Amino acid sequence: MHWSLMPTPRGMSRRHFMQHAMGAASMASAAFAMGNSVRVHAQELKRQGKAAILLWMSGGPATIDLWDLKPGAPTGGPFRPINTSGDVQICEHLPTIAKQMHNLTVVRSMSTREADHARGRYYMHTGYVPNPNIEHPSYGAVISHELMRDEFSLEIPPFISIGGASEGPGFLGMSWAPFNVSSDGQIRNLEMGLSDQRLMQRMFTLQVIENGFVAQNRGSAAVDHQKVLKKTFDLITSQQMKAFDVKSEPDSAKALYGDTGFGRGCLLARRLVEAGVPFVEVELGGWDNHQNIHTTLQNQKLPELDQAMGGLMIDLEQRGLLEKTVVIWMGEFGRTPTINGNAGRDHWAKSWSVVLGGGGIRTGIAIGETDDEGRAVVSTPYTAEDLMTSVCKALGISLETTFQSKNGRPMKIAGGGKLIEGIFA
Repeated sequence: MHWSLMPTPRGMSRRHFMQHAMGAASMASAAFAMGNSVRVHAQELKRQGKAAILLWMSGGPATIDLWDLKPGAPTGGPFRPINTSGDVQICEHLPTIAKQMHNLTVVRSMSTREADHARGRYYMHTGYVPNPNIEHPSYGAVISHELMRDEFSLEIPPFISIGGASEGPGFLGMSWAPFNVSSDGQIRNLEMGLSDQRLMQRMFTLQVIENGFVAQNRGSAAVDHQKVLKKTFDLITSQQMKAFDVKSEPDSAKALYGDTGFGRGCLLARRLVEAGVPFVEVELGGWDNHQNIHTTLQNQKLPELDQAMGGLMIDLEQRGLLEKTVVIWMGEFGRTPTINGNAGRDHWAKSWSVVLGGGGIRTGIAIGETDDEGRAVVSTPYTAEDLMTSVCKALGISLETTFQSKNGRPMKIAGGGKLIEGIFA
C-alpha cells in the first residue's frame, strides 16, 4: 500500500492538526488497532447495538463492603446496606448507584483461583490462567474482533483503554491491541514545535524506509508497518477523533459524572460507544486496601465510584444506549472477610462479587449467595470463564467460536465457560 506526501487537509488548522498528532509508538498502536479487517460502517455497528464498557477496579475491591454486606457479622465492617431501585441491597455510601440498580445485577458467587494481582488481572481479563507458552486475548481484543468482523469505516480504534493499560490482544495480534488514552481523552503528542511541513517530511521519510523494507522481502512485519503509516495519517486527520474531546461536553454532563479522573473517563466511554467503538475499558485504581480500608472507601473511593458509575448508567439509559451496551464492573478479586490488624482487608478470591448491566441482561437482582460471614460461596460458584462467556452471550457473540493460537492450538472463546444461571430472562 503506497501513498504520496499529502498536505494538511483543507479546513484543518495547524493547531487542530497538531492536537491530533501522536508520538510514533502511540500512532503505531492506534494504526495496528484498526487492522486490515476493520471496515464495517460505524452506523451499521450502532444499529447492531453491540458494545461493552468494562469498569476495571484495579487492586481488588472489597466487594463485601459494596455489594454483599454482612451487617452484624464479625466480618461485616461498619457500613450498612440500603434498599435500591432493584430487588437487592447495596452499601449506604453508593446512593446514586442504588437508584440505578434496576439496570444492574450483582453476581455474588464469584469464586476464582488467582489472588495475586498480576495473575488475577490476567485471569479476569482473559478467562484463562497465565501460561508462559500462550498469550491469551483480553475482553477488549475478543469483543472488538468479534463485533467488527465485517466491513465498516470506524476510523478510530475499536478497543480503547482509558486511565490505564488493559491486557493485550494475545494471539489475535496487534490489530486488536488496546489504544490507551487519559481520562481527558489525551493522546501523547508529537513535539508541539514541529511544523506541519516537518511532520509530513518525517512521515514521507518513514514511507521511503518502509518501502525499502518491503522491497527486500522481509516478511509480513514490513508490510504491516507500511500499513501503519497510512492508518496513522488517516487516524490523526479523522473527524471521528472528536469523540475523544470530552472537554466539549456541556457542564451539565460533566457534573453528572463528577469532576474526577474516573468521572471524566466514564463520560469519555459514553462518547466513544456513541461514536461506534465496540469496547471501552475505564480504570479506577486504589482498591488494594490492606489498611484503613473503611476510611479510604468512605472518604475517597466510594464517592468517586458512585457518581461516575451512577452517572454512566443514567446517561446510557437516557440516550437509548443501555440496551446496546453491556456494562461490567469488576476487579481482579475481592478482599478477605476478616479485617486485619491494620484495619484493612487482604486479597481474597474464594468468594466475591461482580456487577453487570445493560445489553439485555436481566437486572435488578442478586445472583448467587455467600455464607453469613462472606467466607464461602454457598450457591453455584462462577469463574472468570463463566463471566466472560455470559458477557459474550449478551453481546450476541457465538459461544462456539474457536480461535487458533500461534502454536496451532484451538482455543475456545472465553475459556469455554458456562453461562451464569439466571442472568438472562
